[in-house]
Amino acid sequence: MDNGAGSYRRFLDGDDKGLEEIVRDHKDGLILFLLGFIGDFSTAEDLMQETFFRLITRRPRFQEQHSFKTWLYTIARNLAVDHLRKTSRTADLPYEEAAADLADEQDLEKAYLIEERKIAVHRALKSLPPEYRQTLWLIFFEDLTPAEAGTVMKKNARQMKNLVYRAKGALRSELEKEGFVYEELS
Repeated sequence: MDNGAGSYRRFLDGDDKGLEEIVRDHKDGLILFLLGFIGDFSTAEDLMQETFFRLITRRPRFQEQHSFKTWLYTIARNLAVDHLRKTSRTADLPYEEAAADLADEQDLEKAYLIEERKIAVHRALKSLPPEYRQTLWLIFFEDLTPAEAGTVMKKNARQMKNLVYRAKGALRSELEKEGFVYEELS
């Protein structure tokens, strides 16, 4: 699943249906995301429309370092930050409150990226063979040692070592297929 990257490529190639798919799939999520920044539903809707307007008029180049959805939400976030600057919302706040708002905004962005990574990992796990999925689940999500996981799965230490190695490799391959930048699993 490309979260809209294929639709955007089709739109850039002249297929307006690609843009329709992007708007249909992402408009509600963008409004809710922007509402968290702005606090005003009407302004959030306007900024959502401005985000799609930017895609239409400027046709920015999508770099596949992150998912399309992350890229799209970054554009929306930048528009929201620009809007806040223009309306001088933070100029009326004492410095400490403005700094706290910025820290909250950065925490929200980090939380969103972490959640997106979790979703990508769970989606990739679902595509693995059951034995690999069970192994990774027991070790990384249930915090069992490989020996404890081996007991559950009725495998000896050597079999578990090999199974963990192969399962991590298969997961890495699945994540790379989705454009996820692999970070060392530990």
